[in-house]
Amino acid sequence: MWSLSEWRRQRILAQHPVAPGVWHEVRQHLSILDGLDDEQDSWLRDSSVLFLQDKHLTPMPGVELTETGRLLLAAQAQLPLLNLGDLNWYQGFHEIVLYPDDFISPQRHRDASGVEHEWQGTHSGEAWQQGPVVLAWPGVLSSGGWEGYNLVIHELAHKLDMLNGAANGMPPLHSSMKVSDWTQAMQQAYDQLNHFLDHHPDGQAPIDPYAAEDPAEFFAVTSEYFFSAPDLLNHAYPQVYQQLSLFYRQDPLTRLQTLQSEHPEYRAEH
Repeated sequence: MWSLSEWRRQRILAQHPVAPGVWHEVRQHLSILDGLDDEQDSWLRDSSVLFLQDKHLTPMPGVELTETGRLLLAAQAQLPLLNLGDLNWYQGFHEIVLYPDDFISPQRHRDASGVEHEWQGTHSGEAWQQGPVVLAWPGVLSSGGWEGYNLVIHELAHKLDMLNGAANGMPPLHSSMKVSDWTQAMQQAYDQLNHFLDHHPDGQAPIDPYAAEDPAEFFAVTSEYFFSAPDLLNHAYPQVYQQLSLFYRQDPLTRLQTLQSEHPEYRAEH
């Protein structure tokens, strides 16, 4: 059935073709895309082009954007949406601001007693409610491997979380999912992480300790691990991995394990 949106989509893709060599360069940089089949690869390439037409990238002085760099960012942004359908998951913002390095941002927090605290914090990324996403370009370029770090996915997970209002670690779940299962898995793991950090402040936490800041950061960090270190996340918090697999409708752990099984050298490299 013909639709205006499909006509617009095809027109944008025709006007902004991606050269095979450029996309190959993007894929070479992003090992977390390894193991995607041809259909998924094609969807990701097209969706990256559409993302770049929908969102305005604003590079601050010191950031030089090439076509490859733009697609590098877009492909990481679109990976979480691979199996989520054509809904407008990244609604509510139109701009991504890119800084040449970590940036200073004013912070404000009201504690349990009602006292408000303000300070200047150094950040590599932020996602503002009904506002832009802000990213440090070196963090974008350092993302894309299986190392448990992905600045793009982390900040855009906040945007998914904000679809229900203020970020609180509860994105809009699919109708087939149970809120009680999500809440139990996330809260239990969040409490376990905080308990570990309280009793072993110098110990090696199972995931980035920043996840213990609040439930919103826990969702963002575990989303980051889900795509970039699924083996570590599943080992530490298998129920969290299961809930994220249901939400994102993907199984990066199986994809990684298949790569390691079929290509022994892959295990050593990643």
